[in-house]
Amino acid sequence: MSSAVIVDAVRTPLAKGKPGGAYSEVHPVDLHAHALRALVERTGIDPAEIDDVISGAVGQVGEQSGNTARWALLAAGYPESVPGVTVDRQCGSSQQALHFAAQGVIAGAYDVAVASGIESMSRIPIGSQFAGKDFAGPQVHARYGAGNGSGLVPQGISAELIAQKWNLSRAQLDEFSAMSHERAAQAWKDGRFDGQVTYVNDLRIDETIRPATTTEVLAGLRPAFFSEDWAARYPEIDWKVTAGNSSPVNDGSAAVLVTSEEAASRLGLTPRARLHSFAVVGDDPILMLTGIIPATEKVLKRAGLGIGDIDAFEVNEAFASVVLAWQAETGADLGKVNVNGGAIAIGHPLGASGARLTTTLLGALEQNGGRYGLQVMCEAGGLANATIIERL
Repeated sequence: MSSAVIVDAVRTPLAKGKPGGAYSEVHPVDLHAHALRALVERTGIDPAEIDDVISGAVGQVGEQSGNTARWALLAAGYPESVPGVTVDRQCGSSQQALHFAAQGVIAGAYDVAVASGIESMSRIPIGSQFAGKDFAGPQVHARYGAGNGSGLVPQGISAELIAQKWNLSRAQLDEFSAMSHERAAQAWKDGRFDGQVTYVNDLRIDETIRPATTTEVLAGLRPAFFSEDWAARYPEIDWKVTAGNSSPVNDGSAAVLVTSEEAASRLGLTPRARLHSFAVVGDDPILMLTGIIPATEKVLKRAGLGIGDIDAFEVNEAFASVVLAWQAETGADLGKVNVNGGAIAIGHPLGASGARLTTTLLGALEQNGGRYGLQVMCEAGGLANATIIERL
């Protein structure tokens, strides 16, 4: 079997995903195309060599519908002969795209593939694809409403349940979140993102980073998901998840060039990392965001590695409670987790976040001289993707 390697990875700075954000006037196809075009320009590859563009997007409706990957690659100037496909594994969509691209290379189906992601949450607000409709259906509701009658819940309630189950305090959540902003602001200041980003318009930093954020400021925020109805259904929750210890909504895109080692040599490309191991799991759809715990265990077992062998982690900061519960279960060194800040500060443009994490992880390994990096992503419905890369 051929090995799959990462030749390059690039992302846009992330913008606020609401009206007035830096990219709110940019069509999602054009925002996506920006990262795809940058990948070709940075590597010098002839885009006609690309066998497929596999892209993640969550809000596949309106301007992000109709197989948005195809329109983005055409907008980027790729030849019409290059195909594209759009996948949806919720927040892990572009991480799953990366898995599919690498697995295609390993299987010999591809020589060169691009894994990318897009989300324009200013133009396609979160949940737009549901249009008020029930996405689960009566049999799922019957299965998860039986017994305690709690039923399916929004992710914010899941984050509260996780904080409660792992006995995480409000102070712990806020301290972690303040650290995310501090690390991200310092990373930009130190130039650690300079080689990873392609700029759009005039935005020169991730727009949701708040360098002045402190635990004292965060402590003043009210719980974001409290309601009398939810409190009645879950009287055990003491309500500590706020907008400050959760990820914001964002616009952004990212792209990763994946090839076989043979293709990289033939095309004069220099591999930067090997895609070492992959895992995807299903977990409890009520807690929903805890799948990253078994996903980490599964990918480490497949890789033949232990948690101590990993030099850098990227754990998506959908909520601070998710990362802290994962750390408590895995025993990972928090000093190696999201060393350049995470989604609470940098942002979480759903379909683009997996490829964004890969870009950040690759940079962290190269900056710190590490060998193995692990990224893991919680996903709606009780899913999670985990990936291990090996720096070359």
